[in-house]
Amino acid sequence: MPKAYVFTKDGGPETEALVDVDRPRPGPGQILIAVRAAGVNPVDWKLREGFRRPGDAPRVHPVVFGSEAAGVVEETGEAVTGFAVGDEVFGNTVTGGYAQYALLRADVTAHKPAEVSFTDAATLPVAAATAYDGLRGLDLPAGATVLITGAGGGVGTAAVQIARAFGLRVVGVASDGKKDFVRSLGAVHVPSGPGWTERARTAAPDGVDGVYDLVGGDVLTEAAGLLTDRSKLITAGATAQDAERLGGQRVVRTRTRAVLDEVARLVVRGDLTPHVTRTFPLQRAGEALRAVEAGHAQGKIVIEVSG
Repeated sequence: MPKAYVFTKDGGPETEALVDVDRPRPGPGQILIAVRAAGVNPVDWKLREGFRRPGDAPRVHPVVFGSEAAGVVEETGEAVTGFAVGDEVFGNTVTGGYAQYALLRADVTAHKPAEVSFTDAATLPVAAATAYDGLRGLDLPAGATVLITGAGGGVGTAAVQIARAFGLRVVGVASDGKKDFVRSLGAVHVPSGPGWTERARTAAPDGVDGVYDLVGGDVLTEAAGLLTDRSKLITAGATAQDAERLGGQRVVRTRTRAVLDEVARLVVRGDLTPHVTRTFPLQRAGEALRAVEAGHAQGKIVIEVSG
C-alpha cells in the first residue's frame, strides 16, 4: 500500500505518523498524481493544531499533511480536460501532498515547464502564489517602494523576487542572520527586532508606498505606522479582522491555474528562484515539518518522494 504522512488527531507532533493508506481515486474535477515533491508550509502544522480555513468541511482523521505538490498524472476524474496520464504537473492538493499519491484540484493545477524541477515546482502553489496574489493586491506602480516583513521565509523569499520583477524597490525585514540572503534577492535588508521601524525609516527616507506583512502580531501593527495610506497594507500573517482594524486587508488568494502558470513563467525567465534550502525524503517528513515549525527556516523546505 502507498505511504502517507498524517496526523491522527488534532494536537502536537506526537499525533504524526507515516502510515499505509489506500490509493486515492479522483472525483469530478480532480487529478490523481504520483507525487514527486511536496512543499512544506507553516499552515501544515497549524492545521494539525486545529486551525480551520473558512469553508473547510468537517475533519476526518487521519489527515494527510501538505497543501502543494508536484508529480505525474496517474488518473483524471470526470469533467477534467487538458490533462492526460503521464503529464508533469503541480498544484494545490485535495488530500495532502506528503504522500506517494495525491489528489489535486484540476482548476488549480498547471503543467510543469520542462525547465522547472519537480522540487522547485512544489514550492509554487502556496508560497509563490501567495506572494504573487499579495503584490497584485497592493497594485503598486513600478518604481514604488514596498516593505516586506518576514522577507527571508518561504513566502517572503518569493515576494521579494516577484516585487523586483514588477519593478518595485524592496525593503525586506528579516533576522540579522538572513541579511546576506535577503540582500542577494535584491532587497534592502532591515534587521527585525526591537526598533526595526526606525531602521526601516532610515532605509527608506522617502517612506514606503505599500507593506506586505508575512508575520502578523505586533509587527503588523508597527508596519502599519509606516504608511500614510493604510489601504496599501496587506497581510498573509494575520487574520482579516486584525488587518481591517488597522485599515488594511488580508491577502485575497485567487487560486487559479492562470496564477500558477504566471509564477512558473517567472521561474523559467529567471525572475524567481524558489531557493529550496533543504529537502527530506518522505520517511523523514516529520523532520521537515519541525524545521518549518521552528520558525527560522530560510527559503523553502521540500519533501521529495521517490518514483
